[in-house]
Amino acid sequence: METIKSTVCVVGGGPAGLVLGLLLARQGVPVTVLEKHADFLRDFRGDTVHPSTLTLLDELGLGSAVAQLPGARKVRELAVTFDDGTYRVVDFGRLSGAHPYLVFVPQWDLLDLLANEAVRHPSFRLIRSTAVSSVVRDDDGRVGGVIADGPDGEVRVSARLTVGCDGRSSAVRTAIGLHPVDLGAPMDVVWFRLSRRPDDTEGLEMRVSGGGLILCIDRGDYYQCAYVIAKGGFEALRSRGLPALRTSVARRAPNLRDRVDELSTWDDVALLTVQVNRVREWHVPGALLIGDAAHAMSPIGGVGINLAVQDAVATARILGPRLANGSFTDRDLAAVPRRRLFPTRVTQGVQLMAQRRLLGPLLRATGPVNAPGLLRLVDRVPALRGLPARLIGLGVRPEHM
Repeated sequence: METIKSTVCVVGGGPAGLVLGLLLARQGVPVTVLEKHADFLRDFRGDTVHPSTLTLLDELGLGSAVAQLPGARKVRELAVTFDDGTYRVVDFGRLSGAHPYLVFVPQWDLLDLLANEAVRHPSFRLIRSTAVSSVVRDDDGRVGGVIADGPDGEVRVSARLTVGCDGRSSAVRTAIGLHPVDLGAPMDVVWFRLSRRPDDTEGLEMRVSGGGLILCIDRGDYYQCAYVIAKGGFEALRSRGLPALRTSVARRAPNLRDRVDELSTWDDVALLTVQVNRVREWHVPGALLIGDAAHAMSPIGGVGINLAVQDAVATARILGPRLANGSFTDRDLAAVPRRRLFPTRVTQGVQLMAQRRLLGPLLRATGPVNAPGLLRLVDRVPALRGLPARLIGLGVRPEHM
């Protein structure tokens, strides 16, 4: 078994893991990031980068590089089309600062950028194709690293601190015995690609009808489509067959009617089982959870990546100096959830309210769906569109380097 010694072992090479690894390495902290896949190229991942995260990337000196990524698409307004018309509901242009917009960017491009920046620091190491199977415990039960399965056999990483950034199905969370509390979600999401034509609408399209909604993200020559269904409804969807899915997509998004035949097999479709949960405790001696490992977010608002990155920045700012000078103790871990639990609770609370009052009734509807009165009001009063822009784009308690 190969043994690697590191001050910090970060499990998961997603946005939170790579941002945390990069920030710790910049402070001179030896950090090893384990990523279970060979690369970052997985199509159906969240890719909404909000103004708060764009500001953090500026502070890292990566803002111009992100802006130049080939798949990046700026979105300044969000509108929703109901059966009775299209309503503008969010205007990021009303935000102050350098980034009054969202950026939709393929997540693999962003992760490659972060990884390439991190490996420039001698204290950073990224190991791919390596999946954690268990944690290492000292004689007193304290977590002292992980055991992982790599391409050449087992790897042991010994570390003063292990950070689980490995998502909703966190292997670290399971290994240290922490369990999330399910807060409930009425929907799942089916992802697929459809081609995009030069004369199609740029940016983001959201269309609502009885039984659900479809969200189309502009990726240049194709749309990444999120087709929202009732929780647990995927098998029933499959049983009705692909022709029924094509018909439903065409009904929800008539502008895509001429290309739904591109869904030729169920291999073209991926399921995201939506979870909204959080753990009561984010840490045990020697180990910490952040991002989706600590709190899985609803896709509402596309805030998951941004909350995870904010967690990583707070963790690096709070723990980094102590890890660098050798004064870190397990008592320091509590400062991270003390900083990050409030924005997590508030954001999930807003998402749960939206699920109950908007998505739940929508998924149960069988006839035409008209816009709620609140959205009509927001469309009529432009100043009101800045409120959801601030909540979505900046969030609660945004972090800085």
